[in-house]
Amino acid sequence: MQRTRLWTILCLAASLFPAFSAQSQQVTTGQDILSSLEKGHPRLMLNDRDLGRLRASYPQDEALQKCWRDVHEDAERCLKRDPLVYRKVGPRLLSVSRDCLHRIYALALAYRWTGEARYAVKARDNLLEVCAFKDWNPSHFLDTAEMSHAVGVGYDWLYDYLDADTRRTIVAALIEKGLKPGLAVYEKDGWWVKSEYNWNQVCNGGMIIGALAIADIEPGYAQQIIPAAVKSLPRALKSYGPDGAWGEGPGYWSYATRYTAYGLTALETALGNTFRLLDVEGLSKAGFFPVYTTGPTGLYLNFADVGQRSARRPMACMFWLARTYHYPLFAYAEHEVITQRSASAEHLVWYAACPPARAARKQLDRYFDGPVEVALFRSAWDDPNALFVGIKAGYNQVNHGHLDLGNFELDALGVRWVRDLGADNYNLPGYWSAGRGGTRWSYYRLNSASHSICMLGGASQDPLAKSNFVTKQLNGSSPAVVIELTEAYEKFARSARRGLQLIGNRRAVLVQDEFQMKEPCDVLWGLTTDAEIDAKGSDIAELSLGGRRLLARILAPGDAAFAAESAEQEPPQRANKGVRRLVIRLAKAEGDVRIAVLLSPVWPEGETINKADIRPLGEW
Repeated sequence: MQRTRLWTILCLAASLFPAFSAQSQQVTTGQDILSSLEKGHPRLMLNDRDLGRLRASYPQDEALQKCWRDVHEDAERCLKRDPLVYRKVGPRLLSVSRDCLHRIYALALAYRWTGEARYAVKARDNLLEVCAFKDWNPSHFLDTAEMSHAVGVGYDWLYDYLDADTRRTIVAALIEKGLKPGLAVYEKDGWWVKSEYNWNQVCNGGMIIGALAIADIEPGYAQQIIPAAVKSLPRALKSYGPDGAWGEGPGYWSYATRYTAYGLTALETALGNTFRLLDVEGLSKAGFFPVYTTGPTGLYLNFADVGQRSARRPMACMFWLARTYHYPLFAYAEHEVITQRSASAEHLVWYAACPPARAARKQLDRYFDGPVEVALFRSAWDDPNALFVGIKAGYNQVNHGHLDLGNFELDALGVRWVRDLGADNYNLPGYWSAGRGGTRWSYYRLNSASHSICMLGGASQDPLAKSNFVTKQLNGSSPAVVIELTEAYEKFARSARRGLQLIGNRRAVLVQDEFQMKEPCDVLWGLTTDAEIDAKGSDIAELSLGGRRLLARILAPGDAAFAAESAEQEPPQRANKGVRRLVIRLAKAEGDVRIAVLLSPVWPEGETINKADIRPLGEW
C-alpha cells in the first residue's frame, strides 16, 4: 500500500477518535460541566473504542507496529522494577511521581492491549505503593500534580481489573493527597494558578485528570476543579502566541506542551468539550518550535534552563498537535525521531500515521516571536553536516531565563561548535532569586560570562533588559538579523546592537557587534565551545573537534587578537570540564566600537570563506 493512501486511511481513522473541535461552550460552574460525562471506564485519553480502532490499523502500519513493540518492551522492563518508595531529592518528590507515571502508562496500556494480567498486577501494586505514601509533597506541587495524573489514569484504565477495596483505597488517596491539596491552591488563587509557564499546565493538567477519573462517584471535585483549571489555563497557553514559541526554551516546551495535551485530551474524552482552549493563539503552531530549534546534530538551540547538550527526543504531543490541528509536518517530524529512538505509551494514545514526505515541507529559516524571540538558519535539511545557527533576543526575566540576549549556537560538519551550557543545579542557594540583584546571576552558567555574547565593563547584562530583532531577512541567499540590545548594556553604552548573517551561500557565519560607548570601558567578546582552540594571539583561531575544523577570523577591529580561556568552575557549581572560551578583549574601548568575527567551517573539500563585506548594522 502506498504511503499516501495509508496516510489518508489512517487520518480518516484518527478523525473517528474524539474530535478536538473548538465548538465548545464556555465552562460553567455546578453540575452543568458533568452533564456530558462519559460514565464508564476507561474515559481518559484512550477509551476502548479508540484502542480498538488503533489495533485495527495495526496490521498495515509498520510505524505503529514499532510503537507497540517499544511500549511492550518498556512494560516488560517495568515488571522488573523495584517498588516505588517515598524519596525526595532536595525539596522534590518529582522523580518518584514521574517514575510512577511512566510505569502506569506502559503497564496499563500493555494490559489493555494484550489482556495479560501480569501487567495489571504490577501496575496495581505500584498504585497501592504511592497511595500508601504519607503525602505527594504538595509543597512542591508539580510532584502532587504528576502523581495525581498517574493515579487517575491508573484507576481509570485498570478499573475493571481492580477489586472494590482497591478502588476505594485509590480513590481515597487521590482525594486526600491530590485533589484536596489542589483545591486549597485554587481557593487561595495560588501562584501556579496565575503562572504563565509550565507549572500552570502541569498542575492544572494533573488536577483535571485526577478529578475526571472519579467524577462519576465523587462529582464535587470535578465541579470545582474543572472550572478553575479552565479559567487558569489560558494564562499559560497564551505564552505560545503568536507563533508557537515557548519562552522557557525547547526543553520546557516539551514539558508544558505534553501537559497541555494531557489536560485537553482528558477534557475531550471524558466530557467531549475543551472549552475553546484549543483556540488560544499560537497553540496550533506550537509544533513548529521543536522542529526548527533542532540543529542537524540533533541538539536544541539550548537557551534558558535546559539540560546541557539537550537533544531532540521523542515527544508524543507532536502527534497530538498533528491530529488536533491537521499539520502533517508535526507527525512527519515525530516519525523521524521515533525511527531512531523508542516510542512511549503516549505515542499510541495520540498516534498519527506518517504522511508522505512532500506534506512536510520546511523553510530553511524561521523566526519566532514572543517573550523570547528566536531566529533559526540552516544551509539544508536532512544533511547531518549542514550549517545551522540560532540566535535569541527577548526578555532576561522570562521564566528560567539567563542573561544571554544575543546568544547564539552553531552546528556544522556534524558537531556543535558554539554551545550553551544549560542549567545548573536547581538546589543551589538562591537559584530562583532573579531580580536585578538576585543571587541567581552570581552563577556562571546563568550570567553573561558563560554565554556567546559581549560583556562591557566586566558586567553581565542588565537582568531587567529587553531586546528585539530590528532587522529580519530570511530565506534568501544571505539571510541576516539585527538585534537591538541597548537596554542590556545601557550602563556603559548609548546604543548596542548585534547582527548575524550567513554568507558564502550559507557556508559561514558573520557575527557583528556595534556599540556607542558612554565612556571608555573594557569590552569582552566571547563564545563557548567544546573544541580545542589554537589562538596563538592573532586575528585567526582554529577550532578542532571530532576531527573537524572551524576557522574564526577577526575582521574588525584591525588590532584585535583572540585568546583561549577555560570555562571550568569550582563546586558547588557544575564543573564544565573541558569546556573552553574563545575571547577577544578590548581595553578601554571608546566611541564607536565594532567587533566583526567570521566563523568558517573547513568543509570536506577544503573550502573556507575567508572574507566578508563589513557594513554598518544600520545598512543590513
